[in-house]
Amino acid sequence: MTEVDLLIVGAGPTGLYAAYYAGFRDLTTAIVDSLPEPGGQVTAMYPEKMIFDVAGFPAVKGRDLVSALVEQADQWKPTYLLGRRAQTLSQVDGRFIVDLDGGVTVSAGAVLISAGIGEFTPRPLTAGDGWLGRGMVHFVPALDVHRDQDVVIVGGGDSAFDWALALHPIATSVTIVHRRAKFRAMPATVRQVTNLGVRIITDAEVTEMIGDDESLRQVTLSVKGEDAPVVLPAQAVVAALGFTADLGPIEAWGLEIDHRSISVDSTMQTARPLVYAAGDVAAYPGKVKLIATGFGEAATAVNNIAVALNPEAHLFPGHSSAAE
Repeated sequence: MTEVDLLIVGAGPTGLYAAYYAGFRDLTTAIVDSLPEPGGQVTAMYPEKMIFDVAGFPAVKGRDLVSALVEQADQWKPTYLLGRRAQTLSQVDGRFIVDLDGGVTVSAGAVLISAGIGEFTPRPLTAGDGWLGRGMVHFVPALDVHRDQDVVIVGGGDSAFDWALALHPIATSVTIVHRRAKFRAMPATVRQVTNLGVRIITDAEVTEMIGDDESLRQVTLSVKGEDAPVVLPAQAVVAALGFTADLGPIEAWGLEIDHRSISVDSTMQTARPLVYAAGDVAAYPGKVKLIATGFGEAATAVNNIAVALNPEAHLFPGHSSAAE
């Protein structure tokens, strides 16, 4: 059994910052996440994407932001329990007992849930059945893998257009295929991609992926208004069709949950005492879901947890610039 003052469920940016702040408040910490690496959605979905709304950084690549947050948290040596899913939550003698899959158990004085949108599953591309890892991907964790390739991106959201922008300088060709005429992506990003000359085919669907056992060679499209199928060269298909998400076992933890969001008060405490939430998973009137918001919520939660675990502690921690 791992015994800590605070268990953080979710190793995204909010959870990593909470681990740093918990160490600053002299709390021992463990971080659990179902993903094999820290960083949450940032690591899994857009590590190469530039992020523009983090204070102190005019722009920062997702991968670099996560690396800096891990380095910051590691000052206090948190215990990482990655690739594991938090299952059940119970209380014994005033402490929380959280069972993880794989037979691991954590005992903690308090729990902070920073699980973002929860566990997410990419929506499938029907024509891509059997091609995952053989030419089809859902995310682009490393741009250079697609250097000098013909890349077809399927989707019309922000991720599809962001990856088109990122891949355009290094790929032989980039084509966006979307089944509708309108896009969900930000209009400014759509203009950027269009101005680069990226080919965009709307009212179209990928109907077949063709290649051999080891690699993809081309894709076939059905395009509205075209009598014959359209064939494109493709060594890679990025299926950016969005994802479904749920909180999994957390939904049975006795919390107030609405549409995958956990209701919290001004201290970030949930309906269950000593269980807190921060980041995208936390909900309250006027909530704005930003990484920057999550950082502030993490600090608020941890400072209140410090007092809840030790009533003699001060809510205000002092300024970090004064720490030795």
